[in-house]
Amino acid sequence: MALLNPLPIASETLSLNQSLATVAYIVAAVLFILSLAGLSHQTSAKRGNLLGIIGMLLAIGATIVGVMSGGRLWMAAAIIPAALIGARLAVRLSMDHLPQLVAILHSFVGLAAVLVGLSSHIDPGVEVPEGELLIHKIEIYVGVFIGALTFTGSIVAFLKLAELIGGRALTLPGRHVINLLLLLACVGLGIWYCRVEAVAATTPLLIMTAISSLIGVHMVMAIGGADMPVVVSMLNSYSGWAAAAAGFMLKNHLLIVTGALVGSSGAILSYIMCAAMNRSFISVIMGGFGTGSGAAAAVVEGTTKEFSVEDTIAMLEEAQSIVIVPGYGMAVAQAQHSLAEVVRTLLKRNKEVRFAIHPVAGRLPGHMNVLLAEANVPYDIVLEMDEINEDMSDTDAILVIGANDIVNPAALDDPNSPIAGMPVIEVWTAKTCVVMKRGMATGYAGVGNPLFFKDNTYMLFGDAKQNIDAILKGLQR
Repeated sequence: MALLNPLPIASETLSLNQSLATVAYIVAAVLFILSLAGLSHQTSAKRGNLLGIIGMLLAIGATIVGVMSGGRLWMAAAIIPAALIGARLAVRLSMDHLPQLVAILHSFVGLAAVLVGLSSHIDPGVEVPEGELLIHKIEIYVGVFIGALTFTGSIVAFLKLAELIGGRALTLPGRHVINLLLLLACVGLGIWYCRVEAVAATTPLLIMTAISSLIGVHMVMAIGGADMPVVVSMLNSYSGWAAAAAGFMLKNHLLIVTGALVGSSGAILSYIMCAAMNRSFISVIMGGFGTGSGAAAAVVEGTTKEFSVEDTIAMLEEAQSIVIVPGYGMAVAQAQHSLAEVVRTLLKRNKEVRFAIHPVAGRLPGHMNVLLAEANVPYDIVLEMDEINEDMSDTDAILVIGANDIVNPAALDDPNSPIAGMPVIEVWTAKTCVVMKRGMATGYAGVGNPLFFKDNTYMLFGDAKQNIDAILKGLQR
């Protein structure tokens, strides 16, 4: 009789699919862990990315086949256009737009957590025993709180990185007290939310969403431009915890694991970057830096000495040891490929050429490393600041390309500077330093740079790519 009844067969098939989905989730989780391990070094980063892609495809496939009982057409209608849009963005956007792209993608994760939380509040979609109802409500509330904060904070970060709004920190009087009061209001609303029925609980949930969104805007607006790389990694951490919260709401173990991996790795990266900048992690995320009292330190007076392209070529031909310090200006000019050719030309002449990379160069963690890897610069000549800083005084020539704050001696010499205490690449100790810039504008932190007026510093003004192309042509003559 069982053979005549399709229900047991359907039930067995569904159970089998769910079991296969569980196995696929475990494999995907392992692939995500291996992906993070691969991303820890340039030589294995490509493999790490590939493992992450495979893990995500496996997770999506397992969810559609093994977990979903319907709605697959709606899922396809959402995934296919999103994949096409993502592919188009990846192909069309240049590397200098990568930081703002990362920031806006973080906002999507936050928004997803908010929408999942609100939908779970309206209709849980999963079986919630009576004894776990309070826990489920807390999961929803925390998930929406983190998601809303991540969403608006990431949008502000995107606007700052895209220079659609100013990079200076917005410091309202008593801003920490304001944040504390807003946070206490959210806690009070959370107690209200957990003590009332679902219909009445909608009001405190929506009010909290609005307050959390305001906290996200206020916190990121209060962070100065010099700290934006830390903000990007911090928002990466927030997006991970938002995803983990969504996983708890949906009872999806893989989403919990993935979110925890992203959240913890982002938090660790933020802490490492703050330590590299000699800054307090709490102070940075609360907007305590980039806002110091040293506004007068932003104005530096002196006389600059200019170099021409021919002067720079002559310097490189005479020098035996050369260090190149790239910054965000190199990304904007998209000069990394031409620069890689210059480096290869110099290496063929048996010159020692190395790159010095500051932990916060660019607009997101590892920005310069990504650009140089894209241009196929050998990994072994790309060194971190701590590895190469002590060699600066023995270097014949240093070429600073579009960097400003990370080579600013005021960080060490001026205790009133907004970037005081931040370790910098000590390019001024070399025999000759050439700084390539479009003009004399300050860096993203809005701080004047005494380096430009040092006796051994020369300015090469103009577009970085055009100047490097001219230098390459001169070296190949």
